[in-house]
Amino acid sequence: MPAKPGVYIFKNAKGAILYVGKAASLRNRVRSYFGATHAFEPKTRQLVEKIDDIEFILTSTAQEALLLEATLVKRHQPFFNVRLKDDKHYPYLKIDLREEWPRVEITRRVTTTQGIRYFGPFASAGSVRRSLDLVKKLFPWRSCTKEITGKDPRPCLEYFIHRCIGPCASLCSKDEYDAVMGQTIMFLEGRTDEIARDLKREMQAASEGLEFERAARLRDQVMAIERTTERQVMEVRDRTAMDVFGLAREEQEAYVQVFFVRKGLIIGRDIFQLDGTAGETDAEVLRAFVEQFYESAPFVPARVILPVKIDDADLIQQWLTERRDGKPVQVMVPERGEKRQLLQRAMDNARESLQQARAKWMADRGKKDQALQQLQDELELPALPRRIECYDISTIQGTSAVGSMVVFEDGNPKRSEYRRFRIKGVGRQDDFAMMHEVLKRRFWRMRRQTEQDGANENQPLELGAGATMGAPEVVASDDRASSSPDAQGQAESLTPRGMEDDQSFGKMPDLVIVDGGKGQVSAAHDAMRNLGVGQIPLAGLAKRFEELYVKDVSEPIVLDRTSQALYLVQRVRDEAHRFAITYHRGVRSKSGLRSALDEVPGVGPKRKKALLRKFGSVKAVKEATVEEIASTPGFTRAVAEKVLEAL
Repeated sequence: MPAKPGVYIFKNAKGAILYVGKAASLRNRVRSYFGATHAFEPKTRQLVEKIDDIEFILTSTAQEALLLEATLVKRHQPFFNVRLKDDKHYPYLKIDLREEWPRVEITRRVTTTQGIRYFGPFASAGSVRRSLDLVKKLFPWRSCTKEITGKDPRPCLEYFIHRCIGPCASLCSKDEYDAVMGQTIMFLEGRTDEIARDLKREMQAASEGLEFERAARLRDQVMAIERTTERQVMEVRDRTAMDVFGLAREEQEAYVQVFFVRKGLIIGRDIFQLDGTAGETDAEVLRAFVEQFYESAPFVPARVILPVKIDDADLIQQWLTERRDGKPVQVMVPERGEKRQLLQRAMDNARESLQQARAKWMADRGKKDQALQQLQDELELPALPRRIECYDISTIQGTSAVGSMVVFEDGNPKRSEYRRFRIKGVGRQDDFAMMHEVLKRRFWRMRRQTEQDGANENQPLELGAGATMGAPEVVASDDRASSSPDAQGQAESLTPRGMEDDQSFGKMPDLVIVDGGKGQVSAAHDAMRNLGVGQIPLAGLAKRFEELYVKDVSEPIVLDRTSQALYLVQRVRDEAHRFAITYHRGVRSKSGLRSALDEVPGVGPKRKKALLRKFGSVKAVKEATVEEIASTPGFTRAVAEKVLEAL
């Protein structure tokens, strides 16, 4: 291949395009795909295994290659590229100023024809129609498509409800109509202050000329524009035009929220969903999105605000500067100030959109049933996995180690039956041993409850092969997630008696999922087999490759990337991870606040507080005499001696 700039295209044996990429040197870039450095990157490994043919297109510059890459990705939608979801041509608002009586239309095709103004892109037909409705309410331009001759005997209904100024019946002049279209363009550009100022001037002139009806209509129009402007959530002191991009990701999903800021006001926003983001960094996802977003955008702002620094930022700046007719464009990542606040607002909105999409999926009964059926088929389960339990471990170098258990019933999270475990029997970084302990404690409690139920009914308890009757080596109090939605999973300590009546531990799951690969599955199965529940279906979901590992099966099960089953198990695993890490942070913060005085027998919070108030630090207490400590309120000589001995 030539060592020149261009675009390379990977195809499979059927000729379908797998991936489109750009390069400053085609030879070096394409060679890198077949080197050892990519042997452990799952996405690239899968791509390389499918490549049957390579084509390339030479370009004169790397910048030209960047533009061609974005165009080809939007046109062909290759599976391994990051791409806008369901991307056809995104809708725009269009005003053709070449027409004598122009109007605002929706279009999906953008041309470079002189005299046509475009505004957008919008993420969906719904969002562009909402913008069109707003503009129509504020400015009385014609929406009809008939030929305007000015000879109609009477105007249509829109004239009487003040949605048109009646050019069809010669009720306005050409200059008056052009003024309305000019105001419409200014509004779409975000120049609302200028519009309001001009309309107020016209209103005053109409009032002084005793045209009170026209003055009232102008007053109402000004008030409507000001109400629309007041809805802006944030005003920016910087009046420079900018687009602000917020990114939110979870596993296979990625959403980008765009704020369009003009003249210091957010004049619009939109949300875009991306495909093909698995295995890509945030920087790679944003770079691909920015390229595709501006590939056909009719307007490029002076500033592009991003949450992370992207590759080829200088090249993209040059490309956008050219698209802006030579006016400089700055691609920046703000660290502080109002731009950072605006960026954080965009990221929060993107995160909320992602959560709403997930909630919508959870509310779709058909998709959940489909996911459960697919999971049963793929894992060859004896029954539909209506109750799924998932376990995760959270620790830092073996310290403050905790485990989590989350429960999904019929595809829905059952938060009242979530449980937390404080790891007590493993004092080192050993995920396998920690997973073994958590599963051992969970199913020992199920066995104990089953034994009690069997004894109450005078029925013998049947145990599986290898089951032992003894209790686990480590039995510590576990935590129960509050069923109150306001509690957000705050822990409520369980007493041993409470554990005996804990219905969550007493239920048999249809499927157990552990976060991890073969090692975690082996450790979990060992704990379950020893307690006589080895027949419960067990799988491990490895985050790196998103593959399911099942006991006694050497090869992993790879679910279809677009299947509902994969979406469900990822959601279950993510929930277990979230629940574990939240608990881990709480435990870690508490342990960070502990002092040596907490280990002294007979010294509680009040005595510790009294000592620290008197001496100032543990070091000062250690250097004090028995008499000095004993004279502290609440202390005796015997307790003072214990304190010094412990320290």
